Amino acid sequence: MTVDTERLRRTMMFVPGNNPAMVKDAGIYGADSVMFDLEDAVSITEKDAARYLVYEALTTLDYGDTELVVRINGEDTPFYEDDIRVMVKAGVDVIRLPKVEDAQMMHHLEERVVAAEKEFGKPVGSINLMAAIESAQGVLNAEEIAKSSKRMIGIALSAEDYTTDMKTHRYPDGQELFFARNMILHAARAAGIAAFDTVFSNMDDPEGFYRETRLIHQLGFDGKSLVNPRQVEMVNKVYQPTEKEIVNAQNVLAAIEQAKRQGSGVISMNGQMVDRPVALRAQRVMKLAKADNLVDQEGNYLGE
Repeated sequence: MTVDTERLRRTMMFVPGNNPAMVKDAGIYGADSVMFDLEDAVSITEKDAARYLVYEALTTLDYGDTELVVRINGEDTPFYEDDIRVMVKAGVDVIRLPKVEDAQMMHHLEERVVAAEKEFGKPVGSINLMAAIESAQGVLNAEEIAKSSKRMIGIALSAEDYTTDMKTHRYPDGQELFFARNMILHAARAAGIAAFDTVFSNMDDPEGFYRETRLIHQLGFDGKSLVNPRQVEMVNKVYQPTEKEIVNAQNVLAAIEQAKRQGSGVISMNGQMVDRPVALRAQRVMKLAKADNLVDQEGNYLGE
């Protein structure tokens, strides 16, 4: 498996690893990525049972094209080693390590993943990695964490532990997370991987959720970690391109195709040059439009 940096990762939905119903139905909610949680969502007495339940699900259920992630327990716990071995054996797409403080923690994880891949006859490199950053130290080391392994698909901010470490708490305007969000986002972009925003757990405040999602979309985050299936559609609505953006993207891609047919290295549209950033932006817009069924297979706009 190679890291797919172009994959849409707007939504990464937490699923408690000890909840059989949610584990079974995780693929029906439409999330781009599902993250089975063996850490905070599971009590100490249920750790082994949750690990077994997730293993059985990964090896017997069909989740379609959904990216499958497991958040294992931290390296300072007695569950860390077993979580790694069992999830590698199950063939999970991504292992997410919580409370990452520096690149060395990801190096340790990768060493154990390699050992498990060899033990269970998996191709070395087949399991990807991601890191959750939950402290001031982790935020300051975000760049080295993001670049710690070629297996990295992304880094995520976990705000509850971070704000506790910073001796503050969550506020409606999100100013307490401004520095952390920007550090994590810039680190991810410098490493060429995805950046995930933290969860918004108050389902009684949909406007607050929309406000926060619009903010992280404006900043440039790939997506958001979620705790409720209802939030999937809400995030997708924020990330959905407008008709104007889709039409412009179609025109950009048409100009590129025309230049290719003419054997021209110069691409122009309406008298203006089309450079690489413009082309990449157009490609992402069309990918989002197709994911939201706003265009047909030929790229024609269908509308909402």
